[in-house]
Amino acid sequence: MKNTKKLYNKNSSKWKRDKPTSLSDFTGRPPVVELCGNVNGKRILDLGCGEGYVSRILLKGKPKTIDAIDISYEMINEAKKQNHENKVSFKTGSAVSLKFKQNYFDIVVCVFLYNYLSISDMKKSFKEVYRVLKKGGLFIFCVPHPSLPFMKRKNKKGFHFDFKDKGYFSARDIFAEGSIERIDKIKLPVQMNHKLFEDYFDTLVLSGFKKIPKIKELTIKKEHIKKNKTFFKRFEQLPLHLAFQIKK
Repeated sequence: MKNTKKLYNKNSSKWKRDKPTSLSDFTGRPPVVELCGNVNGKRILDLGCGEGYVSRILLKGKPKTIDAIDISYEMINEAKKQNHENKVSFKTGSAVSLKFKQNYFDIVVCVFLYNYLSISDMKKSFKEVYRVLKKGGLFIFCVPHPSLPFMKRKNKKGFHFDFKDKGYFSARDIFAEGSIERIDKIKLPVQMNHKLFEDYFDTLVLSGFKKIPKIKELTIKKEHIKKNKTFFKRFEQLPLHLAFQIKK
């Protein structure tokens, strides 16, 4: 992860929120929470938790426990500040080496983490997720849509990754800088290690997952445009994110 820890330590305050602010808060995170289903009484692991936004949403469903880890200590500090009743265990940690026992969690959720990992590190992380999940447990993760950076667009502001002269296939496992916008126009720096669709499927199988994943291709909805046409209209019909749900 090229300077990812440094990037998020530096920009942690920009991610602090108690309501949707970034584009992906509207388009990516709600479907992931929906895919988690009924979390009442469940043990949940939030991988790459950032400042705890998704954990706080899942907490409303009354899970038994939520453990949340992130590589950035500043993001974890922000999460702890908002963890008023200490109901979530926030810790710094790596997604490729989990410090949890085997067959422990009912749900592992991971929102926009795997776009920061190389294919090799993603394989390590998937294997760790498979190890800590109970039989029948759910693994839900979301990534930027692989095709988005390579689509011809008149306006690439708002959500983009710069792979320069690379194409969809030649950019495989190559790292690029990018940014997304908050609804107040503040830019959030992000990064992407490009993967093909087959990389996600192949890596799940290599990690032990045998079932067919449920996949959602996520974009802007009509209700988003009704709320704020100026902000959302430019993203209409663009494939923004991919959400996966797979059972162990």
